[in-house]
Amino acid sequence: MAKASHLYVLLFSLYWAQGLPVGFMTHALPVILRAQGVSLAHIGGFGLLMAPWAIKVLWASWVDRFGGSAWGHYRSWIVPSQLLIVMILIILSFLPIQALNQPMYLFGFFIALLLMNGIGATQDIATDALVVNILKGEQQHWGNMFQVVGSRLGFIVGGGAILWALDRLTWQTTFWVLAGIVLLNIFPILFYKEPIHQINFEKTSKNDKLIPHDVLPKLKAYLHYFVQSKMMLYWLIVLCSIKITDGLMGPITKPLLVDLGLSYAQIGIYITMLGAVAALGGAAIASVFLHYFSRAQALIIFSLLKLLSLFGYVALAYQFEYQQQINTHLIYLINALEDMFSAMLLVVILTLVMQYSRKSHAGTDFTFQVSIMALVSGLLYSLSGILGDALGYFHYLVVILAIGLVSFIPLILWYRIFLTQEKMKIKPM
Repeated sequence: MAKASHLYVLLFSLYWAQGLPVGFMTHALPVILRAQGVSLAHIGGFGLLMAPWAIKVLWASWVDRFGGSAWGHYRSWIVPSQLLIVMILIILSFLPIQALNQPMYLFGFFIALLLMNGIGATQDIATDALVVNILKGEQQHWGNMFQVVGSRLGFIVGGGAILWALDRLTWQTTFWVLAGIVLLNIFPILFYKEPIHQINFEKTSKNDKLIPHDVLPKLKAYLHYFVQSKMMLYWLIVLCSIKITDGLMGPITKPLLVDLGLSYAQIGIYITMLGAVAALGGAAIASVFLHYFSRAQALIIFSLLKLLSLFGYVALAYQFEYQQQINTHLIYLINALEDMFSAMLLVVILTLVMQYSRKSHAGTDFTFQVSIMALVSGLLYSLSGILGDALGYFHYLVVILAIGLVSFIPLILWYRIFLTQEKMKIKPM
């Protein structure tokens, strides 16, 4: 049995490697496109790159059911995935940034990023399933802290550092560095001996070989798990609503910062990097908080803080709309607080997602819940660019704030059911 510290290092390395390409696409790419004069509507269209993360549940069951026993069930998915991502990053390094205004190169760039996201989403299925199986009890919220820390560090490098580096290094060198970091993060999983997991198989009477259940006939039975009680039903609704504001804000905040006059270096260092550092602190705070308060209480409090941080962006948009002078330090502070509260919320969400994932369906359950949030966020991301262009920053952010308040209702309903069940558990016999 691996020591807890070794497990945390393993999780940190895996999620750091996954965070690098995602950080580039969510933090650096919108800034680069906006700086080149791309409209909010077109930037929102690039949200389609994240589609594999939203629909990965479609092949999650295959990751759960097929794997190499010699390598370790989930290791046999993780290691090849990371190697393929390294190869794609190297290929992308040979595509000059100046050529992105040409349709053929832009299309090739889009396809390569889409492929990298598909591979990364598959790796994430295997990684999440591995985490569900190896972390026990109190290790879960600490493990999720290291997950958030690792992914945020990936955002720092893939999002902030690449913007800073583009002012100093060549496009090719920058991508080589990213590929090298992903490659280095393969070593912890290479030297980890994965335990044998309980995988959901059935045997045929003819040849007694293990084959997976048919997906479609079992889909209804599978979904029954998430609607079998009021608790699970409302949790499903929470998953559908808790990322609405994130999706609507997706392509808006980074272009707003560009239009406010911030440079690549400022956005890379003081927005993305400082924000990621704040997120690391938020993840640590959330883990300590969960040691003293329930997961449900943390979810309510952190959701409120996240909603309050939206007021800061509304204020910035108002000042921009009416051409008022804006203190750049205030911009950095608002962004840092939003990133910190987002990380705090993410830790508790992932902890609850893990809690509601069955061991025998670890990858599928975890992926299904995360995919719901990604699907909602991704669909709204693509739509929000069009709405942002039509309404303008200020009015659009006010609309998002109002929607965020309405989206808090399902969370309150779930929390009430949670409290009721907790009281029933402690009721004296």
